[in-house]
Amino acid sequence: MDDKRFNKLVADALDSLPKEFGEKLNNVSVTVKDYPKPFQLWKGKVPPRGLLLGLYEGVPQTKRGIYYSNIPDKITIFKNSILRVARTDEEITAQVRSTVMHEIGHHFGLTEAELRKSNI
Repeated sequence: MDDKRFNKLVADALDSLPKEFGEKLNNVSVTVKDYPKPFQLWKGKVPPRGLLLGLYEGVPQTKRGIYYSNIPDKITIFKNSILRVARTDEEITAQVRSTVMHEIGHHFGLTEAELRKSNI
């Protein structure tokens, strides 16, 4: 899948957020990279030979004080990791959306355990 199509899937996933969540995204950028860097794998606690589909880096909204001011949080979606677990256009679209929603969940303060429990 080419970069333009993949980036569109990420944009579509963001556009599909319910209005009440989309309006509350605050100080966060979303980017697409082909692969995670070794530091990102370490930060994401990914075991050797594991895959990192997405990564949230920042301060969750639930941990911000009233005077919070910092560089934007960052959500990175890893294209080639997703393409390794999803093959068809339908699977890729679903996995991109799931990954974007999962990382946005972290932005809103949900833990990995809470996201798994909610099936996001």
